[in-house]
Amino acid sequence: MKALVLCGGSGTRLRPITHTMAKQLVPIANKPVLFYGLEAIKAAGVEDVGIVVGDTAKEIVEAVGDGSKWGIKVTYIHQDQPLGLAHAVLVAEEFLDSDDFVMYLGDNLIKEGITGLVDQFRGKRSNSQILLAAVKEPERFGVAELEGGKVVRLVEKPEKPASDLALVGVYMFDGTIMDAVKAIKPSGRGELEITDAIQWLIDQGFSVEPHVIEGWWKDTGRLEDMLEANRIMLETLQPSCEGFVDSDSNIFGMVVIEKGAEVVNSTVRGPAIIGEGTRLVNSYIGPYTSVYYGVTIRGSEIEHSIILENSTVRDISGRIEDSLIGQNVVVERSPLKPAAYRFMLGDNSRIGIL
Repeated sequence: MKALVLCGGSGTRLRPITHTMAKQLVPIANKPVLFYGLEAIKAAGVEDVGIVVGDTAKEIVEAVGDGSKWGIKVTYIHQDQPLGLAHAVLVAEEFLDSDDFVMYLGDNLIKEGITGLVDQFRGKRSNSQILLAAVKEPERFGVAELEGGKVVRLVEKPEKPASDLALVGVYMFDGTIMDAVKAIKPSGRGELEITDAIQWLIDQGFSVEPHVIEGWWKDTGRLEDMLEANRIMLETLQPSCEGFVDSDSNIFGMVVIEKGAEVVNSTVRGPAIIGEGTRLVNSYIGPYTSVYYGVTIRGSEIEHSIILENSTVRDISGRIEDSLIGQNVVVERSPLKPAAYRFMLGDNSRIGIL
């Protein structure tokens, strides 16, 4: 069995962060989202992995390499344009070579992994198996309708969903899916939809089995979902300290302080993680906060947020919360006169003012 991991999307819902980095590499609990998926694939016993890449190919390749750090073998497959999930299957035809495979969206996070899904597919020998979860906003997803435990209909982002069962972003296929993706036509938005391909399988009499998960899953394509994913994964951490904490600081709860980090006259209340080489001075880091590597935080309070690498937060009087601060960002109190707000913000930025 093989795996096909999709990393070709542009991440428009996370701009401006994704103007400068792949959405699959945004860290959750200081680990890129994509890495959780690769760990889940390896844990399920799949080691031959194709990664579909697009405009952010260079970043993905630099981060993942040949896959040896996970004990997998990685093949990179270039997709010129993000023309749909079924199109990604089509461009991977040579790699897949009619083998069974699991398709995994690189920005999805499934807390319990995919081993149960893969084992069920191996045991039942259906033509396809789809991972489903009950969601509050099914109109945002592909939605499945079931009858007698079988999948009978799939609709991509329906205006009036017939059920609350959304396709989670993990699929199992045998070689028949290649016939399906070649048979369908682009949707109204100009993409080859994987829901249309699976519906083709159903209409042609092939077996499509559901696998409904009861646990936690997130598509991390939106800020609120990324912060929620960060919260959940931080709760799984085991406290540790490889950095320096001075005697005037206080550490409460599940806190990870990575190598080379310094905590000076500060309070960190977990669950939280402080990244390698980061320095906290006269600050408060509240629960559900991930601070990546090389960050400086001085005279500030941050809670329920993600701070990316090499950024600086300095002398902010109000508490920062529910925020995602990108790479190499400076947030500081300005000494310039006259007193005023001064911003340099990229496209699609969002800022809240007290």
